[in-house]
Amino acid sequence: MISPPLVITSEEINCLIYSYFQDCGFNHSAFALRNEARLQNSPLSQKHIPRGELIDLLSKALLYLEVEAHWRNDGLTTNCKSGFSLIDQHVCSLDAPEERANSVQDNQMDIGDSDSISTHGITSSMANSSRPYATSQPKDLPSRNGPQTNDTKALSHNSHRDSPSQSLAPAPDANAKRKTSPIPTEGPVEKRARHTSTDMDIDGFSESAASTTHDLSLKIETSRASTRNDTRAQGPGDNKTDPRVVLLLPGHQTEAFTLYFIIGEVFVCAFNPKMHNLLASGSKDAIVNLWDLSDPPTNPNEFAESPREPLALDNVSRAVQGDLTSLNWNPEGTLLAIGSYDSILRVCTNSGSVYFSHPQHQGPIFSTRFSKDGAWLLTASLDGTTCLWDVKEKRLHRQYRCHKGGYCCLDIEWLSGDTFASAGADMRIFIMRVDEDEPVKTLVGHKDEINQIRVNPSGTRLASCSDDGTAHIWRVDNIDEVADSIPGLSASDHGVALKGHTHSVSTVGWCVDHPAGTNELIATSSFDSTARLWDSVTGECLHVFRDHKAPLYALTFSPDGKFFATGSGDGWLHMYHTRTYVRIWSWFAGAEKPGVFEIDWQEYDGVNRIAMALECRQVAVLDVNKLDAFRTAASLHPGERRTASRIEEVNV
Repeated sequence: MISPPLVITSEEINCLIYSYFQDCGFNHSAFALRNEARLQNSPLSQKHIPRGELIDLLSKALLYLEVEAHWRNDGLTTNCKSGFSLIDQHVCSLDAPEERANSVQDNQMDIGDSDSISTHGITSSMANSSRPYATSQPKDLPSRNGPQTNDTKALSHNSHRDSPSQSLAPAPDANAKRKTSPIPTEGPVEKRARHTSTDMDIDGFSESAASTTHDLSLKIETSRASTRNDTRAQGPGDNKTDPRVVLLLPGHQTEAFTLYFIIGEVFVCAFNPKMHNLLASGSKDAIVNLWDLSDPPTNPNEFAESPREPLALDNVSRAVQGDLTSLNWNPEGTLLAIGSYDSILRVCTNSGSVYFSHPQHQGPIFSTRFSKDGAWLLTASLDGTTCLWDVKEKRLHRQYRCHKGGYCCLDIEWLSGDTFASAGADMRIFIMRVDEDEPVKTLVGHKDEINQIRVNPSGTRLASCSDDGTAHIWRVDNIDEVADSIPGLSASDHGVALKGHTHSVSTVGWCVDHPAGTNELIATSSFDSTARLWDSVTGECLHVFRDHKAPLYALTFSPDGKFFATGSGDGWLHMYHTRTYVRIWSWFAGAEKPGVFEIDWQEYDGVNRIAMALECRQVAVLDVNKLDAFRTAASLHPGERRTASRIEEVNV
């Protein structure tokens, strides 16, 4: 019997490389490859490619090469200690690699200052340059990836309002949920990789972190391998809690099926602030579901039942890359603003009808946020602009273009009814007013992209967190001071810088539990797998929470501030007591697609529950009141500190 021929097409290879780029966070490279290879038109683009597939295939290829090179089975090949590489030609040797280090070093090129070379082969000056990135490929630097493109221009030139799918950036990876922003470099744009801890030039970083030289792709693959080896079942981290305390919502319904089929990871979730039993969730399949939950039973032996089929919102993106990035309810709970990778803003009612939509942005929308009175709506986009919408009139009021030079806007935050802040990849925060085109204040101090900004409850201070591994606290109650009214003058006198994380800081949150005579607390979570609690006035790190084993994606305080919860790529939700730093309870999302992407915490009329958006394509709702550990922790005296022991032993 003749075996069928082995066929490998360029289209298959392009899809594998595209998937690899997304795994590593090389979103600009992925975007360029997708458009130049026209992968959006390929039937292969609809196929699921497991994470790390390219690495797996290359690993198997190396094993084959090893067998092929050693088939002679002589003394040299049998005892060969020389490793195999994808690049270097293999030469059998009985000496271990470290024994040949000196001879190899003698043959190396003289490259001058070794500190100027990064692990990706790019000079540190290029990686950390604060100048806008070049819009063309230098003539003396031949491209390894073909002609280079300016990503922002590509987004703009390929954007067609009547054909959104042509203007989309690549979908967010589990390890880089919402980061697809330009980078200031002097070299090719596509050279920029997602930062590892070795890429950041920050004072106060540990020597162990600075000496780490593993490639990002190796880190990702190692993490995923350990995750695949985890056979733990989905459920509580202890053996006492009834698993039914967590209600799993089965997924997203599509027009193509009459039963529940789950198409993509759930990225975002949000409780309605007024209709408390209404929960919105959005996923990678570009579907927004509205869940009508029932009140949790008050009987400790009874648990919430699954709700009826959710209301799936119509008119939400059907584009190939229509991943949902943001859900934000207005204060009255009547309108839901939806951000998507297809660049179109959509606002729907709580009954599921479309209130209005608009294709003003020319790039993915990362954040949507209603003003405190619900009159205005802000949107932040990869196109570098912030749009201000008049909600009642259903129209664009003003488009702000503060983040210049091709830098994107990553987050927005209202400071008052007419003042807001905009943060971006240009490492700056701009304070804007609804009726002024130019910033009234500019906050400068971060050394890398700013991921998130949040204002404290009193509206006097703004917290920001960045890829530079720090969080900053800024005064925003002095906007009208005379010094700041001088055109072009930037304010860099932030109150305090929070240093200690050894990787990108992804989330920051204020604690509302602020007794008289004490300083406000703030929490941060990071890709270094830790969360930290800080004194926001002195900058002192009060505690480091090290229970997670993978990057953290979510951190949320309870509405009363007495507890907070963290979610991570390791699949764990951990709950902590704010004042005692005790981990009181944990829940595992499962070994297959384990990430916990977003957490929303709700309290009202005795109801206390947490919603989780999960990578495993589910929405989970936790009835917090059913946890014995929570009731025990809630009864602690405010001054009691039990940091030496955990209230509930959890086997993580």
